[in-house]
Amino acid sequence: MTFDAPRRLVAEALGTALLVATVVGSGIMADALSPDDGVALLGNTLPTGAILVVLITLLGPVSGAHFNPVVTAAFALRREIGWGLALGYMLAQVAGGLAGSLLAHAMFELPVFEISQKLRSGGGQWLAEGVATFGLIATILGALALKVQAIPVLVGLYITAAYWFTASTSFANPAVAIARAFTDTFAGIRPADVPAFILAEAAGALVALAVAGWLFAPLAAAPTERTDP
Repeated sequence: MTFDAPRRLVAEALGTALLVATVVGSGIMADALSPDDGVALLGNTLPTGAILVVLITLLGPVSGAHFNPVVTAAFALRREIGWGLALGYMLAQVAGGLAGSLLAHAMFELPVFEISQKLRSGGGQWLAEGVATFGLIATILGALALKVQAIPVLVGLYITAAYWFTASTSFANPAVAIARAFTDTFAGIRPADVPAFILAEAAGALVALAVAGWLFAPLAAAPTERTDP
């Protein structure tokens, strides 16, 4: 089934909004329920992984369920989506992410508009964002080559793991990074720290495109078996 551009754009905006609302909202809830940062991070991690499985499963058939400008850029570089539609996706993702932050604040009766003061900077954080995004893009491309149906679960599990093995807690998404600059809560990031995160994410995505493109090329090129009648 082919969906038209307006439906695809709405799917990308809606999916990114619900993803960010989950990240920010679960961070607010976890921080309120536990003074322990480790417990709070766990409370932030599990809902994020879970909502990704749901959103990708439901909205994947509509738009591809990118919810992430570097994912969209990766597919545009692979010529699997036109750059005009890709730009529309990116704008929808950023707008949806911002709406998700505002929605989370409204649900928890916080000031709807905030600027984060949370410091997230330094070489370790930037490297972590590059690694997190590399792994995300490689996971998606690997699943496309091996088992498309597993993408929702694999992405959800990867992000759940990456929350814990990366120093940055794995934003791996420029739209999410921008949106989280507008929440001064557990999930926030200072606006001044966002550009370096985005550059690191873009670098990680480019490396993943090269590595995964080479690694899985024989699978992509393999002829499909068929049985003649």
